[in-house]
Amino acid sequence: MIERRRGALYGPDTGAAAAAPGAGEASQQLRGMVLVMLAGCFWSLGGILIRNIEAAGEWQILCLRSLAVSATLFLVLVARHRGQVFRRFRQAGLAGVVGGLCLAAGFTGFIFALTSTTVANAVFILSASPFAAALLARLLLGEAVRRATWVAMAGALIGIAVMVGGGIRAGALFGNLMALVAMLGFSGFAVALRAGRSDDMLPTACLAGLFAAPLGALMAGDLAVSAPDLAISVAMGVVQVGAGMVVFTLGSRHVPAAELALLSLTEVVLAPIWVWLGFGEVPSLTTLLGGAIMLAAIVGRALRGMQRKPPPFGAV
Repeated sequence: MIERRRGALYGPDTGAAAAAPGAGEASQQLRGMVLVMLAGCFWSLGGILIRNIEAAGEWQILCLRSLAVSATLFLVLVARHRGQVFRRFRQAGLAGVVGGLCLAAGFTGFIFALTSTTVANAVFILSASPFAAALLARLLLGEAVRRATWVAMAGALIGIAVMVGGGIRAGALFGNLMALVAMLGFSGFAVALRAGRSDDMLPTACLAGLFAAPLGALMAGDLAVSAPDLAISVAMGVVQVGAGMVVFTLGSRHVPAAELALLSLTEVVLAPIWVWLGFGEVPSLTTLLGGAIMLAAIVGRALRGMQRKPPPFGAV
């Protein structure tokens, strides 16, 4: 769902995690890999949870989920930083506010995408966010983009075109467009963290919930939902987003960035499986074809990154 490293948005880490690990470092890296995969498992629950909503509308879900996200992350920040928690928000600065707004847009697009197209379509399009982040970092921050990343971007663009084209024929154009909005929002979030040199995504993600919740409340008008819908919306905020971000933050500190692209694919793989098992939702042929192209681009770029020496600071 989100790829963010201190040294690069997409490419091998320049820190200690990229060095040849000793016994202790190897143990930390293994722990980090498990946590990143666990984060992908948490993120993959969004589709199956949305499918279990009985009557709540998208704006109601957005509001309730966002409030749960902010409450969860704020409690985690208090536990970690205690009296320094508000200092962490101040340190996020303008980049944190911009990143929060981008992520709020991502939250909004994500909800509407899942309710308007297949889960497979949505998560495959969202998986292009590292490439969009690399392009935004090039345009806004002047960071170099390697040839391998450009090639992978072209492959991802072809995959998206196949899926969106199939969505037009299947009447799911709006859902695919919302998935693109979500993908761009998540990419902007990653670039804002990069611009602010932030090593902690939690304060900015907490702000995103605070930005998205009032929008959802305003657009929904009425926040009265059934108890099951309330429980599911809160679970999405606490478990799917909140817990996912916490374990990803912990794990990504010890895993080279190129490997993050592979490990976090657990979300892309599992999300369609959950709705297939629970609701018999089968992706279309164009979704499977476009998704296969997307996955090939991501895996190919990640494997290429793992074979290279660490790049200069900022290369993607």
